[in-house]
Amino acid sequence: MSRSIPHPPRYGLIAGNGQFPLLVLEAARSRGIEMVVAAIREEAGPEVEARASTVHWLGLGELSRLIKIFKQEGVSRAVMAGQVKHTQIFSAIRPDWKLMQLLLTLPKKNTDSLIGGVAKILQQEGIFLEDSTLFLQPLLATEGNLSGRELTPDEQADLDYGLQVARGLARWDIGQTVIVADKACVAVEAMEGTDATILRAAALAQGKPLCVVKVSKPGQDMRFDVPVVGLPTISVMNQSGATVLSVDAGKTLLFDRDEMMRQASAAGIAIVGTQPGE
Repeated sequence: MSRSIPHPPRYGLIAGNGQFPLLVLEAARSRGIEMVVAAIREEAGPEVEARASTVHWLGLGELSRLIKIFKQEGVSRAVMAGQVKHTQIFSAIRPDWKLMQLLLTLPKKNTDSLIGGVAKILQQEGIFLEDSTLFLQPLLATEGNLSGRELTPDEQADLDYGLQVARGLARWDIGQTVIVADKACVAVEAMEGTDATILRAAALAQGKPLCVVKVSKPGQDMRFDVPVVGLPTISVMNQSGATVLSVDAGKTLLFDRDEMMRQASAAGIAIVGTQPGE
């Protein structure tokens, strides 16, 4: 009796802004996988049209339409990649009936609660949300000194203190980044994002060197809201007088890694991969 060979799963991509979804598309294609893209109209850029053969545009609150698109396209596995601004999620969103039902049952009004609820609904519909890093494992930060410059004793003291603060705050899903100067916490990331937090800290620190500490959340759900660092952050750090960047190894994606390290080295910025907290 002949046995049928199971077809490989068809993958979908829920695309937000930035280069994250573009990198996922490129990495998937290198493995012979063409993804069906559900591009969020308020966030995704037109570049996705050139990187994927099948693109559907939909609004941020159209959960029912997302499910319908993926089912029609035969998608059974999906990846969520690209930023969706926190301010968009809880202010600009226009929920359809299915998303409205979810919003009414959320125990907390935060990103993890919302997207975790969406993931559960997708799974109930036979669509499993995979880790955002599924196709991008080589881009994850490793542990140790990544840029080649050793920290000074003062920088190490700021980093040690910053990690204590950041790990404590991460438990409350407030933000992934804190900025320390002279062993004092100058700024804490809220909804504005990492780069805006660094600029705010620079205005408050009055010329003192800044230590930027970016961490993952305890039990970080790698399906969404994965910490990401790239060239824009290095540029903002350079103009803000920040000399140290710490990221969680194995939990943080580094985009344009080689160029990022080159620019950091030229600017005298030390980049460190630290062991994630529990």
